[in-house]
Amino acid sequence: MTQKKVAVFVGSLRRESFNRKMAKALTALAPESLKLEIVEIGQLPLYNEDLDNDTPPAAWTEFRERVSRFDGVLFVTPEYNRSVPAVLKNALDVGSRPHGKNIWRGKPGAVMSVSPGAIGGFGANHHLRQTLVSVNVPTMQQPEAYIGNVADLFDESGNLASDSFRGFATKFMQAFAALVETNTCCKA
Repeated sequence: MTQKKVAVFVGSLRRESFNRKMAKALTALAPESLKLEIVEIGQLPLYNEDLDNDTPPAAWTEFRERVSRFDGVLFVTPEYNRSVPAVLKNALDVGSRPHGKNIWRGKPGAVMSVSPGAIGGFGANHHLRQTLVSVNVPTMQQPEAYIGNVADLFDESGNLASDSFRGFATKFMQAFAALVETNTCCKA
């Protein structure tokens, strides 16, 4: 079996963010058919079409080339003001431009929103899904993953401390692996 490479995007830049901890936990729980790798997005200059000419910013070029080599994409995001953090939306914009060179097109994706609050980032999850439709990422529908009260899921060392959540996260990753393996969508 050939391992599929999956880029993981963390919507929080905070060093000790629960989203980064969750991304690392999902990486550890991924089936052997997937190889997950966190792709940093904090260094990307804000998208400005005026700069997207023959010599776009080097960070954009490196990002586009790197992400284009992955077989799938996984987003782990907090919710900021009922929406997606600007850093994550910027990464999506940088990767979808210039017109006709969308690096996201056809890559199967999954979304997990993570929050210390009770509603688990519902707004961010759905706003992100809207953008993924636009950039042609076939996104896993089930199981949905709105993870609230996340502080209760990790121990002091940042490891998953909840067996019931570990079971859910394992099923989530197995479902995502199946989507990545069977994806035949939208490459054109």
